[in-house]
Amino acid sequence: MSNKIDIKNIDLIIYDFDGVMTDNKVLVFQDGREAVFCNRSDGLAISRIKGIGIPQLIISTETNKVVEVRAKKLGIPVIYGIDSKEETVKKYCKEKNIDFKKVIYLGNDINDLEVMKTVGYPVAPADASEEIKNIAKIITKKKGGDGVVRELIEYII
Repeated sequence: MSNKIDIKNIDLIIYDFDGVMTDNKVLVFQDGREAVFCNRSDGLAISRIKGIGIPQLIISTETNKVVEVRAKKLGIPVIYGIDSKEETVKKYCKEKNIDFKKVIYLGNDINDLEVMKTVGYPVAPADASEEIKNIAKIITKKKGGDGVVRELIEYII
């Protein structure tokens, strides 16, 4: 298994949010508001990837608006509050005329499993569930929230 991805073979990078861009923890305030920590180096990496022209997307089953707020700050599209990541990705790729085999999907938990089986380049953080690590072509050294997107660009640039 090669740890390098030929940039010519990539038409889209999709990120799960919780457990990839965050450490999978949530801070819950008394009034019910939630907050998460994101890694700024991931933001810089997303900017670099945009600079080389690879489209990116955040996808999440989470319904919290924090996902949308982070995606807006990063300047990439987001689809959140969905039931099936696999069906959503298939629909998105069909609309954009993107071959699943030219998609990197960075996910960490069992709700990413089916979509990760569909794409050409499933990637997992070091602390992903075993089911996910078993199908990943690349497992980062970093844990979710610790700069996994930043590490990912080392494999494609």
